[in-house]
Amino acid sequence: MAHPARRRLTVPLLALGLTATLAPALAASPASAAPPSAPAGPAGTEASALAPYAHQKLTWKRCAADKPAAYRCATLKVPLDYRAPRGRTIDVAISRLRTGEPGKRRGVLTFNPGGPGGPGLDLPLELAGVLPKSVRDRYDLVGFDPRGVGRSTPVACGLTEDEKRFPRPSHSPAEFAANTAWAKTVADKCRARHGDLLPHLSTRNTARDMDVLRAALGEKKLSYFGVSYGTGLGAVYTQLFPRRVDRFVLDSAVDPARMWRGMFRVWGSETEPAFRRWAAWTARRDATYHLGASPAQVERTFWKLVRRADAKPVEVGGDKLDGAAVRHTMRRAFFTVREGAETLVMLRKAAAGETVPGLPAQTAPDNAMSAQWAVVCADASWPRDPKTYYRDSLADAARYPLYGDFASSMPPCVFWPRGAEPVTQVDNKVPALIVQNEWDSQTPLVTARGLHRALKGSRMVTVDEGEGHGVLFAAPRNACAEDTAMGYLATGRLPDRDVTCRATPGQRRAERVPHAF
Repeated sequence: MAHPARRRLTVPLLALGLTATLAPALAASPASAAPPSAPAGPAGTEASALAPYAHQKLTWKRCAADKPAAYRCATLKVPLDYRAPRGRTIDVAISRLRTGEPGKRRGVLTFNPGGPGGPGLDLPLELAGVLPKSVRDRYDLVGFDPRGVGRSTPVACGLTEDEKRFPRPSHSPAEFAANTAWAKTVADKCRARHGDLLPHLSTRNTARDMDVLRAALGEKKLSYFGVSYGTGLGAVYTQLFPRRVDRFVLDSAVDPARMWRGMFRVWGSETEPAFRRWAAWTARRDATYHLGASPAQVERTFWKLVRRADAKPVEVGGDKLDGAAVRHTMRRAFFTVREGAETLVMLRKAAAGETVPGLPAQTAPDNAMSAQWAVVCADASWPRDPKTYYRDSLADAARYPLYGDFASSMPPCVFWPRGAEPVTQVDNKVPALIVQNEWDSQTPLVTARGLHRALKGSRMVTVDEGEGHGVLFAAPRNACAEDTAMGYLATGRLPDRDVTCRATPGQRRAERVPHAF
């Protein structure tokens, strides 16, 4: 079984070649232990109302009998609604692994593995095995399950395996009606179980929870390593608490201006160039894969299989895939060219009647999916007319035939309780380091560039021809990207300009990550 840190936080939390030139970061004042200071609250919130949270006494205990004794856990109390901090509280489960070099300690480094809906409580223990000593010496590693996730006042809507499935294309009025019923069912289930929580399970509030954590630990500043959705969370933190930011590394970036409908729809437009690149790569290897000797022939082979599956579904490990399911199965594979070729070969064999292994499960646990929808729906203002999604699905299917209809499909957010607060607009000059693969299936290069524009004090490391979702610590390892990112965490020195690294040769392990981002 894959190491959990590589499976999520760095998997696809990867690899390169050049040695980046580093220059001093703009702000490098020490952020070691200091008297607690109350985290800044939303406009109109008195500091005195938040002071009990900032100064709360944490009771640390061994996380589990099968975990090292040095690995300690505690429960942090935070307001459900930061606009009413004297009201209901919820729990945030936190963990800590102290540095083995107290004399070198700078502060704390916390993490988010993505999702939304990914638990982060065990990340300090998992990442301690891959972070370089220069980083481990400088920080206590601190993990937490975001609100609504894992052990942090979790939400679970009781979703069936079919109800977890998303996105869903709408090619006909019948499909549209079925998808509307699905979206309403999911929203109704979640509202019935957690209606009081849902409006407050937002990225904005999770960022506030991080700042309560910082204050309760007695830290003036916070360092952070976020992956995928975790980059969006990190960006929101920089906007809300710019003076509390120390060293932030953001791997495989969400564009805060696209959270969240735009992050789904970008899959439609960005799959098209990935498909063309894959077809050209596969054509050059026709002797191996026999899918076509030219890009046009390879593309025809793919679309022929899609039509064949629409006429007679392709059986794969007991599942029957129609043409839409084939497109959905192949979308991520196109971004990792070898995986794409091998997957299409397997599907052709299945269509010819051969027995092939089943595809890895794509759905996540109920808590992960329920929390994911809670955040996605609370963060953004979604169109409330279902017909909007049907019109967009048809239009995007015509513009982006590979995946446009999927990417524009309707989420449960149409029927979900509205978020308690407006979306956080990210636009600041806080220093941060963004790390990004050129060919990322989930957070494409265009979205990383969007985050780079929003964080005007950031530098960006782009892995030229890098494949897959997640850069740091994923196989094959990339020395250029890792040296730059870990050097920044250890020294505070950002590159003096953006960096381009070369992808490390070698097949990337296939990713089957259930979370959206």
